[in-house]
Amino acid sequence: MKVARQFLISGEVQGVGFRFFAQRVAARHQVVGYARNLTDGRVEVLAEGSLESLEGFKHDLSAGPRSGRVEQVEEINVEPTGLYPVFRIER
Repeated sequence: MKVARQFLISGEVQGVGFRFFAQRVAARHQVVGYARNLTDGRVEVLAEGSLESLEGFKHDLSAGPRSGRVEQVEEINVEPTGLYPVFRIER
């Protein structure tokens, strides 16, 4: 059963490769969706996959890349859409 989550990540997460990090982590956990920078300095990640894969994905997002610093991960339950065949980086 697929579930979906929106993650809003704050901290030093823009300009440090966070979206590319999220894409690599998504592949590892077999998660689809997207990552994009927000104008307020946060990164938004929308992810769909199994509950187990999303838990592992969130854990890795919370750690972040070495070049950045994650201060907070806000998690919002959303309905899965099935619109994402892969995990992509959006502008």
